[in-house]
Amino acid sequence: MRYYSLNKQSPDVDFKEATIRGQAPDKGLYFPETIPVMEKAFYDHIEQYSNEEIAFRMIRPYVAGTMPDSELERIVAETINFPIPLVQVQDDIYSLELFHGPTLAFKDVGARFMSRCLGYFAQERKEKVIVLVATSGDTGGAVAHGFYEVPGVEVVILYPSGKVSSVQEKQLTTLGKNIHALEVKGSFDDCQQLVKQAFMDPSLTSKLFLTSANSINVARWLPQQFYYALAYKQWSDKSNPPVICVPSGNFGNICAGLLAHRAGLPVQHFIAACNANDVVTHYLEAGEYQPKKAVPTLSNAMDVGNPSNFVRVLELFHQEFGALKNVLSSYSITDEETKATIKTVFDKYHYLPDPHGAVGYLALQRYLAQHPGEKGMFLETAHPVKFYDVVEPVTGEAIPLPQAVQAMMVLNKQSHLMEPEYEALQQFLKNTF
Repeated sequence: MRYYSLNKQSPDVDFKEATIRGQAPDKGLYFPETIPVMEKAFYDHIEQYSNEEIAFRMIRPYVAGTMPDSELERIVAETINFPIPLVQVQDDIYSLELFHGPTLAFKDVGARFMSRCLGYFAQERKEKVIVLVATSGDTGGAVAHGFYEVPGVEVVILYPSGKVSSVQEKQLTTLGKNIHALEVKGSFDDCQQLVKQAFMDPSLTSKLFLTSANSINVARWLPQQFYYALAYKQWSDKSNPPVICVPSGNFGNICAGLLAHRAGLPVQHFIAACNANDVVTHYLEAGEYQPKKAVPTLSNAMDVGNPSNFVRVLELFHQEFGALKNVLSSYSITDEETKATIKTVFDKYHYLPDPHGAVGYLALQRYLAQHPGEKGMFLETAHPVKFYDVVEPVTGEAIPLPQAVQAMMVLNKQSHLMEPEYEALQQFLKNTF
């Protein structure tokens, strides 16, 4: 499989080069030159395959030629070695729980796959690989834990000060060793812009080997297809494929679902559930894409005003607005609606969503109300304990802390506070590495 830059100004590369580079030299995102369609029989008989076999068969065409099958099988097995259950909430709505991994968030899948791929590829390099990543919440913890103590790899995580939850902050600031946390006095968009500037700075890139672990990296983005297939494996009514609603910020997750669908996964329709950061919701309503400054919300991992991966979504549909609208809808949910949904779902159905899951639930409920007879699932992207300071005041009940979180909360935060200025990041990288 070859990958081309969406800016069309760089040479095509293989999976190894795309993973190591993160972004193309022309600053475009890499995109697979073909979409390997799974045979219909694969999904017709998906219950007969193990989770590991499903994931391996989905990802192998994207990776082939860059590592032995035995290595890929090991990486896949380590990537999904935790439960990914589909849980019924009510008659027509299910929750796909993606929070049973080590950092209690959906990003564990992509981060674990990418860290192991990059660790394998880094063995062949003499210089250190420096992973530079911006996070609005969950990416930081997942990347930190995925790359912790991986030989030959250093990780630098930029996060917006005061705009991630206390649990999220502990997950990305308490490891130390090869994990470095930069606390930026600004927004996620500021963090993302600083990372982009670093990649465009020849005074840095000539001395340091930088790559990205955001979902712009194909090794983070592509394996997120796994859990859509594993959800379908658990879907009882195969004659009536699910509507899938994805809480969406940077649009890597839903883009992976749309890619799996293009590759043969049966899905009725996709919904991008957004909070007040409604750039894509507005685009699908008006046909006009207008990035804007991100605003802070209770569902902070979705606080993105210019989602990087939306260009991949457009590429999947060959820039055809009508084709995209046939497959994707979007709703914008307010913070007040988010809190009300958490309370309603908890009181009525005895199910506790986190703020992102609540946004997904309500968007799905609105769609199903207009499409009677259909059923769907929303992605529960993080454990509610990661947002206990939002959830507990709404429900009036304490969320039991998982054991891993209890141990982490007593650890000391290790971060470097900095202004949202590129010179500060540049200085840190030059002085540290």
